[in-house]
Amino acid sequence: MIRPILIHPDPRLKTRATEIGAPDAEIRALASDMLETMYDAPGIGLAAPQIGVMKRLFVMDCIKEEGAEPRPMALIDPVVEWSSEALNTYEEGCLSIPEQYADVERPAEVEVSWTDLDGARQRERFAGLWATCAQHEIDHLDGKLFIDYLKPMRRQMITRKMQKMKREQARA
Repeated sequence: MIRPILIHPDPRLKTRATEIGAPDAEIRALASDMLETMYDAPGIGLAAPQIGVMKRLFVMDCIKEEGAEPRPMALIDPVVEWSSEALNTYEEGCLSIPEQYADVERPAEVEVSWTDLDGARQRERFAGLWATCAQHEIDHLDGKLFIDYLKPMRRQMITRKMQKMKREQARA
């Protein structure tokens, strides 16, 4: 089921999500809905708080090549265990901040541990776009948005655009 995505500013997007622990049928259904919502948007990552569910879960699939096999992932209670000193800058966007993009510098590689949908602990090293996406989504779980990395003036400008967009949508 495709779920509505919260648009910034929304207080839930600035709130730390709670741990899940062992996944149950409800969490597996939530992950399925989140993947469907992410692909429909279209996006490469989506955190549960973005659909108003304050749980530490995100989904991602950074495979973008035409005809390539998708790699949908659901990460429960993810933790960054290691970050590289080398940095990468990507132009980031966010499904909760539509049509706004900005360069954000983050570690080029991260090692993340998480619980999968079967309840098993996993650990993987991500690089490039996968590393950026994982860090962006974990930030969501901590109540942090990519615009929080920007200078105050730019952040305020984007926030005002989102407020205006929300007012226009409410009128429509």
